[in-house]
Amino acid sequence: MYGLRRYFLLDPSITYLNHGSFGATPRPVFQAYQRWQRQLERQPVEFLGRRHNDLMRTARAALGGALGTAAETLVWMTNVTVALNVVARSLDLGPGDEVLSSDHEYGALDRTWRFLAQEHGFRYIHQCIPLPLGTAEDFVAILWRGVTPRTRVIFLSHITSPTAQIFPVAQVCARARREGLLTVIDGAHAPGQIPLQLDELGADFYGGNLHKWLCAPKGAGFLYARPEAQELLKPLVVSWGYQAEVPGPSRFVDHHEWIGTRDISAFLSVPAALRFQERHDWSRVRAACHSLAAEAVRQICALTGQPSLYGGENVFAQMAVAPLPPGAAVAALKTRLYDQYRIEVPLVEWNGNKLVRVSLQGYNTARDVDRLLVALEDLLCVGAE
Repeated sequence: MYGLRRYFLLDPSITYLNHGSFGATPRPVFQAYQRWQRQLERQPVEFLGRRHNDLMRTARAALGGALGTAAETLVWMTNVTVALNVVARSLDLGPGDEVLSSDHEYGALDRTWRFLAQEHGFRYIHQCIPLPLGTAEDFVAILWRGVTPRTRVIFLSHITSPTAQIFPVAQVCARARREGLLTVIDGAHAPGQIPLQLDELGADFYGGNLHKWLCAPKGAGFLYARPEAQELLKPLVVSWGYQAEVPGPSRFVDHHEWIGTRDISAFLSVPAALRFQERHDWSRVRAACHSLAAEAVRQICALTGQPSLYGGENVFAQMAVAPLPPGAAVAALKTRLYDQYRIEVPLVEWNGNKLVRVSLQGYNTARDVDRLLVALEDLLCVGAE
């Protein structure tokens, strides 16, 4: 797409339709990452002992500018799971309290909340969100059926992992704020895939991945905390930033960003990822990927005869799912797609549905989708189901 395939390091023998799982980093960004690593190794004491805070602050400021917030509302985290573990483990929840979520959530964070519910005695509740989605108002009304006088927290994905739905989290956050409920948003798939203005969104806490759709190196993520909510958070790792001898301008940053010796090169490479996407007119790339995803859903549904889970094209972005026949053997089909056709694409089971999830990034073209369609037609017609 727009000649972008040449910038990526992906194996050319693989049809890669799974950007959503771990992302892929363009060559110029990966080179910036390696330059930072070399600087670190050239003089580790200078890099980590003297320059660390300024380097991290400068990179955070660049990220904040792209995400509509100040540097002091962000701290660097390796991924969303770590970021939201900070939040979930900090909140004072116990018997009699409830955390409300949806039945579309990512397994790692579901496990986090289930673990803590068992440890502390609160209830973690899934509200069923049926598909296709209706209006934002319909979504909020359905979600609020799960709210009770014991609800303290709403935890929700911005873009869901198993179903690739964009949830109307701004409307959820606005109502939650009015009713005195905390909001914790899993933004693993949002930064770089859809426009994101964190202050306007209104979440109390938001975890984001940057190695996925922003195309930064692996290990680049963040935690956003609204200034008024930052005092609720406790450091996941207590280190020199706690009761700092030389406090910085933000206790939130002091407590959560310095956790000892680690390679910070992925964080420092995020401005390079932002510049790469700006140079290549990424709004146009995103729009083209969305169109290709919509066409992929239409063609897969036509092939399988299954109805789409989407009520329109505005509820997904560059990642979308399409149903497979009910009898499809998902594990075997996924293995054959990779082993026989060299196609990397996730197949998932969710709430009784068998789904293929297609993730499209700037390196993909219509030929990649065509290869998937040929393979599915072959395999679904020769007994793979």
